[in-house]
Amino acid sequence: QVQLVESGGGLVQAGGSLRLSCAASGRTFSSYAMGWFRQAPGKEREFVAAINWSGGSTDYADSVKGRFTISRDNTKNTVYLQMNSLKPEDTAVYYCAAGRLRSTVMSGDGGYWGQGTQVTVSS
Repeated sequence: QVQLVESGGGLVQAGGSLRLSCAASGRTFSSYAMGWFRQAPGKEREFVAAINWSGGSTDYADSVKGRFTISRDNTKNTVYLQMNSLKPEDTAVYYCAAGRLRSTVMSGDGGYWGQGTQVTVSS
C-alpha cells in the first residue's frame, strides 16, 4: 500500500515557477513508478509526467515538454514536479499517482492517487 500527499501548489503569475512535492508512505516507494496528472475545471484528468522507479526514464505530455521536470528522491520517498514558464492554461488541480509500472501510471491505472493540490496561474 502507498499513501500519497501532495504539497507546493499555490497562486503564481504567468511566466513564474512552482515546485510540487509528493510524499509517499511505505517502505517500497523505490519500487513504484510515479506520475503527475492534472484536472482543470470542466475538463477530464490528464497525464502530465511520469518517472520510473529509478528516475532513469521520464515521460511528459507534449503541452509541458521543455517547461516541466519530474524527478524523485528515493531516500526521501518523494517525487517532485518542477514547473517553469507557467501559463494560465496550466491552472488545475495536480494529482500525484503511483503504480508498479510506468505504463500503467501514464494511463491512469497505477492504482494510487493523492488528494491533489491546486495550482493557479494568473495572466
